[in-house]
Amino acid sequence: MCAKQRHNYKNLKIWKLGLEITNDISDVLLDFPKHERYDLSSQISRSSVSMPSNIAEGSSRTDKSFSHFLDIALGSSFKLGTQLLVAKHRQYLNNKALKKLEDKIEEFQRMTMGFQNSLA
Repeated sequence: MCAKQRHNYKNLKIWKLGLEITNDISDVLLDFPKHERYDLSSQISRSSVSMPSNIAEGSSRTDKSFSHFLDIALGSSFKLGTQLLVAKHRQYLNNKALKKLEDKIEEFQRMTMGFQNSLA
């Protein structure tokens, strides 16, 4: 019996969107106050990087294990959404920037859940 082929993460739309979100976040963080560098900015950055990183790591595993990594990526996306709301409350983000990021995060979540369901 031959081994099941793994997914090439670079070809996955969810990975590409996750990377796009990460890059958008990096751009937004440039305008955050310096005193947030090791607090909220760092947490936001780590959450965004976690999304495509877990997809990449999970793609080398079995589908069952990959699904677990997708759960982690989804969790990071929900955490990122909350952190962005905190940033908006602190007036580090305007409504337009928040909406753009929230829309992309929601698209990432829908696509990732759909992909995850296809693994079952």
